[in-house]
Amino acid sequence: MSHLFPTYSRWEIEPEITGGSMMIDKNGKSYLDFTSGIGVCNLGHRPKNVEEAVLKQLNQYWHVSNLFQDSTQETAAKMLAEASGLDRVFFANSGAEANEAAIKLARKATGKTKIITFKDSFHGRTFAAMSATGQDKIKHGFGPMLETFVYVPYNDIEAIKKEIGNDAAAVMIEVIQGEGGIHVGNKEFLLVVQELCKQYGALLIIDEIQTGIGRTGKPFAFQHFDLDPDLITSAKGLGSGFPIGAVIGKEKLAPYFGTGSHGSTFGGNPVSIAAAIATMETIFKKEFLDEVVDKSEFFFKQLHNLKHLSTILEIRGLGLMAGIECTIPVTTLLAKLQNIGLIALPAGEKVIRLLPPLTVSKAQLENGVNMIKEILEKETFTHNEDERLVKY
Repeated sequence: MSHLFPTYSRWEIEPEITGGSMMIDKNGKSYLDFTSGIGVCNLGHRPKNVEEAVLKQLNQYWHVSNLFQDSTQETAAKMLAEASGLDRVFFANSGAEANEAAIKLARKATGKTKIITFKDSFHGRTFAAMSATGQDKIKHGFGPMLETFVYVPYNDIEAIKKEIGNDAAAVMIEVIQGEGGIHVGNKEFLLVVQELCKQYGALLIIDEIQTGIGRTGKPFAFQHFDLDPDLITSAKGLGSGFPIGAVIGKEKLAPYFGTGSHGSTFGGNPVSIAAAIATMETIFKKEFLDEVVDKSEFFFKQLHNLKHLSTILEIRGLGLMAGIECTIPVTTLLAKLQNIGLIALPAGEKVIRLLPPLTVSKAQLENGVNMIKEILEKETFTHNEDERLVKY
């Protein structure tokens, strides 16, 4: 009997050792990992510079609390501010915590409570973050959600125009919906959302938990769309696997997060901060991001070569964040991919989500796409054969 709550549907894989884009399980089987720990290990598994930074910090101190001065937090905050174009940072432990903090700050700064989010969005599983999420399946059984959240269709300009008004504290949005199926925001739509926020005095909050820290070839995905957010939330790739989250905001919001207004015992833990600094030192370099863009172009070219397969409805994404929408549920497909050595993720019922490390090689990208092709070709043949037999 397990002593763990059964909250996860776990795969039949237990890692033994990882490195770069590869994982070896307890049975000695090797896998090409296109999950990056669900968008966390952007520098691959166990990047040397992050490991060295963490070990150095471990030999100094692990935890003292936020009652003490910490110049490393200041360094990490400055890096985030400069990369995003914003000004102030609060460190948390996760993406959900970062979103909770952003929600609190938006309500306090505006004096309003209504927050608009989008259908199929995902913002976390703590109570406010769950309430912000536009997916009913994660709310089942938990009773009434916070009533001040409303949800409108994504990429629908008329819908957001009808919903927003002077009572809105904020609009909270992912410029690419990750868990919701890798839906990329339309630039016109995103710019209209921004203009409406300005018109009605609402804050624009961009959830960059999965899309940030180089995932799309820029420090943050909103930078592809000429947006100017009031708040950004970050986590996942920020710490290369060490728990950390961050709210990044404009200077005008600083007075609303004064002493005692918010806090976190472990937020900005020195070990996680060391990992974050080492991560950003690599990812935020122009030459590194240029390589991500180059790999992305190669990756999507390979993926689009699969579009002729009848099991594929659409391929979408940006940078090294891709979704393959299929005509059938992907659970079985993902299991078959694991059997031949590729680990990928679902995003909803019928989307294969691919989040390879940003350090992945082109050869590994090509190998991964070929494995997907192998499985989908077999599935296409089986599906066509089944249809033929039924017709016969």
